[in-house]
Amino acid sequence: MRTLLDRFRSKKSTAIPEQVWTTIVASLPFINALTVDEKKQLKTLAEGFLAEKEFSTAGGLDLTDEICVSIAAQGCLPILNLGLSAYREWIGIVVYPDEFVVPRRFEDESGVVHEYEDVLSGEAWEGGPLIISWHDVQLAGDGYNVVIHEFAHKLDMLNGEPDGMPALHSGITETEWQAKFEAAFDDFCQRVDDGEETYIDPYASTDLVEFFAVLTETFFETPDVIADEYPAIYGLLCRYYRQDPLSRLMNAAKASSTAAS
Repeated sequence: MRTLLDRFRSKKSTAIPEQVWTTIVASLPFINALTVDEKKQLKTLAEGFLAEKEFSTAGGLDLTDEICVSIAAQGCLPILNLGLSAYREWIGIVVYPDEFVVPRRFEDESGVVHEYEDVLSGEAWEGGPLIISWHDVQLAGDGYNVVIHEFAHKLDMLNGEPDGMPALHSGITETEWQAKFEAAFDDFCQRVDDGEETYIDPYASTDLVEFFAVLTETFFETPDVIADEYPAIYGLLCRYYRQDPLSRLMNAAKASSTAAS
């Protein structure tokens, strides 16, 4: 069976079939909240993304249109107003059926070599592919989004080694970004250390790199959490991504309520 990517590669089709697109969008409330024009813009971006990237699977998973379009739609949401060039300099996406194991090896300060296995739901390699679990992709919708998380890492890598600060555009300075993110990170780490149960995934306390990625997935899925707990970061992310997900979700809820009454 020929997949959507086969048709894209053969240039016989460069459009996502409407039925496939509509089904995927309807299953993702944070995307379904987009306006009609924004959905058209996202679909165009996703089509460009699929034409540029190379998908492959591992662990016996069959590559389907659903997999490709779901990852493309979610991954392109952060760059809706940034453009596809934000994902330049990498091509491959490897999809596993579930979590996957990555062997690790490092040498400590004493020269002792440590080897272990890391069980992951996603990983973005600097200059290389993005690896992701299809099972986890399907868990999107309630503040957890492995696609947006890993694609945020790719944005972070666009200007060099990941450090929690992506390539900034005009209007945002490195000084402002660092000051606001470091203050919020320190506060969040203290809350985690104190044993507080946080709405934001505690994994964000790992380092600034993961803090940026976790806050990005939360920003797009449950933006009220960021707006309530770290309003300075919410405003900064609105300016960086040139989107306001909280207003978008509120407007969508209001429209839905009006239509039902």
